[in-house]
Amino acid sequence: MLTTLIARTAAIVAVLAIGLGAASAETTQEKGLRIARELGQEPGFRDQAAEGEMILTTRNGQTSTRRFEARSVETGPDEARSVLTFLWPGDIRNTALLTHSHAGGRDDDQWLYLPAVSKVRRITSSGRSGSFVGSEFAYEDMVDQDVDKYDFNWVQTAPCPGGGTCDVIDRFPKGASAYSFERVWIDQARRLIQKVEYYDRRQSHLKTMLVSGYRQHQGKYWRAAKMEMSNHLTGKGTTLTWDNFRFNQGVNPNDLTVNSLRKGL
Repeated sequence: MLTTLIARTAAIVAVLAIGLGAASAETTQEKGLRIARELGQEPGFRDQAAEGEMILTTRNGQTSTRRFEARSVETGPDEARSVLTFLWPGDIRNTALLTHSHAGGRDDDQWLYLPAVSKVRRITSSGRSGSFVGSEFAYEDMVDQDVDKYDFNWVQTAPCPGGGTCDVIDRFPKGASAYSFERVWIDQARRLIQKVEYYDRRQSHLKTMLVSGYRQHQGKYWRAAKMEMSNHLTGKGTTLTWDNFRFNQGVNPNDLTVNSLRKGL
């Protein structure tokens, strides 16, 4: 078809040449940003709920398991409120992390409810690098990765960990972060994250997260079933498994507030 169009008129050839020239002039920074913007291009979910397990693994291979439930609701374009609440075992039951994600590059807000002392602790910018309830996930790993909060650079094309071809991009946090940059593998077929490498402020490879088990729900919402975080410094690992996704359940954003945390949600 393209050959036929080119044969019809030299004007089309000229237009195509200009377009191809513009495409070839795309910088690695522009390409990285474009690919990052293609992530999560799906219809808004309004609200969702899910359940899952957090599996902690020591350097010696010993494991312990926690069960949790999570709820989230969109509050505007690229903005949402979410809460993750632990169900068992008893020593962590009702501990909850509340996150308000903001658009436009604004820092997200996070609060941790500690039922043992009936207190809500705000997670400060400097505290976001800390371990989330003793896991290998930091608080900053538990927020939405809004494009406006990063600068980007395309690195290369490489095999995806689970098969297929990935674009590899680096994203550089604009705000306070424990990471100098994160290297992200994004599959070309569906634009879903497959792997993330985290580099500390000295640009040493600190952690790796593998994401797998994607399933499409209701014909439009892609969600991962497993996120495996490995800490190369401590030798420890944390796996988050997700199940029982439900969408448009009528989650009220007014129920995901600091006051709600204090009342035990």
